[in-house]
Amino acid sequence: MPTLAELVSGFDPTSEFVVPTQWTQGRTAYGGLTAAMSVLAAQLTEGKPLPPLKSAQFLLSAPVVDAATFTARRLREGRSASSVAVETVSGGQIAAHASLIFAQPRPSAISHDLVGAPEVPAPEDCGPFGDASAPLRPAFVDNVEMVRAGGTVPLGDDGDPRFLAWVRHRGAEGVDPTIALVALADALPPATTAAFTEWAPISTMSWSLHICTDDLPKPTDWMLLESSSTFTRDGYSHQSMTLWDSAWRPIIQASQTVALFA
Repeated sequence: MPTLAELVSGFDPTSEFVVPTQWTQGRTAYGGLTAAMSVLAAQLTEGKPLPPLKSAQFLLSAPVVDAATFTARRLREGRSASSVAVETVSGGQIAAHASLIFAQPRPSAISHDLVGAPEVPAPEDCGPFGDASAPLRPAFVDNVEMVRAGGTVPLGDDGDPRFLAWVRHRGAEGVDPTIALVALADALPPATTAAFTEWAPISTMSWSLHICTDDLPKPTDWMLLESSSTFTRDGYSHQSMTLWDSAWRPIIQASQTVALFA
């Protein structure tokens, strides 16, 4: 099974990226992997080194099946911020589009952090998240350690549709922390699946994220990931997501629109 470190070290933006079956969810590549490879393609564009990633929007319009190409283009490079677009093509069609903002810190008198971290047990005191034998279990989850820190689980139907889990990569040693975190921040299933009575297809359509700090944790550290479905109707769900490090610092805040066929 290729690790994230192996996929990153072997990535060449001028060649097709072959999607390992161990990194899929259903018939498509794991969305976190597609997003992470988009960021990597942007980092590898010609020119001066980009600042740290600050904001990203991913539109996931079609399955990334078997192989894909990632084409990155710098749109503008300012004094403190640069914008990059990345187009992912798979199966002869645009499968994903990323709009990325890389930005340096700027002096500012305004600062606040209202992202409260939940009180949860340490990872070693938590049990498994979900059922390892569940049908439609995505293959990519074998690349992530995941334990339940609170909330409910898919098909749980025992409270608010909110998942809370400690997560960390298997095999991410030496990976750029930004790449590793983007690949990790989508690891939980959509929170609306807590209300499912049986498994049904789901698909993330869009994902927007904000990097809260440039002081990123190691790519192999435990991270606390929360996903909460705030509104679901007419076959679509909106969810809010937060990723904290083990010191309870918010690292990523994100939101997704998910299509569901249940």
